[in-house]
Amino acid sequence: MSVHAYGAYAGDKPLEPMQVHRREPGAHDVAIDIAFCGVCHSDLHQVRAEWEGTQFPCVPGHEIVGRVRAVGAHVTGFKVGDRVGVGCLVDSCRHCADCEEGLENYCDGMVGTYNFPTPDAPGWTQGGYSEQMVVHERYVLHVRHPDQQLAAVAPLLCAGITTYSPLRHWQAGPGKKVGVVGIGGLGHMGIKLAHAMGAHVVAFTTSEAKREAAKALGADEVVVSRDAEQMAAHTKSFDLIINTVAAPHDLDAFLVLLKRDGVLTLVGAPASPHPSPNVFNMIMKRRTLAGSMIGGITETQEMLDFCAEHQITADIELIRADEINEAYERMLKGDVKYRFVIDSATLNPQA
Repeated sequence: MSVHAYGAYAGDKPLEPMQVHRREPGAHDVAIDIAFCGVCHSDLHQVRAEWEGTQFPCVPGHEIVGRVRAVGAHVTGFKVGDRVGVGCLVDSCRHCADCEEGLENYCDGMVGTYNFPTPDAPGWTQGGYSEQMVVHERYVLHVRHPDQQLAAVAPLLCAGITTYSPLRHWQAGPGKKVGVVGIGGLGHMGIKLAHAMGAHVVAFTTSEAKREAAKALGADEVVVSRDAEQMAAHTKSFDLIINTVAAPHDLDAFLVLLKRDGVLTLVGAPASPHPSPNVFNMIMKRRTLAGSMIGGITETQEMLDFCAEHQITADIELIRADEINEAYERMLKGDVKYRFVIDSATLNPQA
């Protein structure tokens, strides 16, 4: 069946209305009426072909929430009307060590929610800037927030799990000092989650103007990273720093803030590489420079449940589908607090 969507026909073309094909639900499929879809920085990179391998037409979107429209004959975990979410992956090989350990996000056969090979037409996945989608039940998540929070839940499916996973993996919590670099779509979620876990949270920003906003999100301290004196005051004191910045920058400035055995983990994905760090900043204190990518399905469900329990959602600006190109330009300028979310009801021009 064909549904309304927004996507691009080339990397140098704006996003525009189009139709995409969705398969009929199979025995283990869940068909979803999409209510809202968050706008991620990686959507922009992919649809503008700043990352290699973009297939066109490209329909982005992997922060998806909505309601179950129909279920396949063998689906047991979902029923029509359930509030559900779909994140960054819609399939994997299901039998490798990563999949068996619930880490489908690291499976070599992971199928992303858009721009990945699929038997469905047109031959690659089409994402959540659309009215409906059909997903195998294994990759669908329960949303336990109330209806009125549904739009603000959408960014949890990428921004939330991208920051939750490293916080959980490196055991952020009481007695731990955690830094969050960047106060944007990812960073604002990192601050909220680390605070809810009980860590002492320090937000790093290049702008003094963001100090009060970071405090309001849950930061115990705020450091302007361009101020050498403020940075030096935190030398060798952090257990964990989550770096959310999606632009190349000096990693050594943050490595030296780690205590012995501290970890700097990168979750922001710049279009070009960071400058190489000084290896002595790692070996002299047994520090770790690491990376982390979203999370597996089990961990993503855990994150959603944690957020529901702690009343955590993203701070969003709800937009119409026809405002997406303007939203991309504003996102590049940092002109959003902190995540755009598309109201999927506006995808249908007849609505």
